[in-house]
Amino acid sequence: MQPSTKKPKQVPCPSCKAVSDFSPENQYRPFCSARCKMVDLGDWANESYRIPEKIIPTDSDDLN
Repeated sequence: MQPSTKKPKQVPCPSCKAVSDFSPENQYRPFCSARCKMVDLGDWANESYRIPEKIIPTDSDDLN
């Protein structure tokens, strides 16, 4: 019986969309590289990943 040669799961990098291994051997997973990981961190720091606030009208908005 041969040892298992199971291929690691491959996923697209969230930053550049290049295919990368999603395995313990890839220290940057799910990213493909340290650069893409840092680009994503920078986007978080710059608040690029924001959920828009739903604006609820108030009575004072009707006065204008």
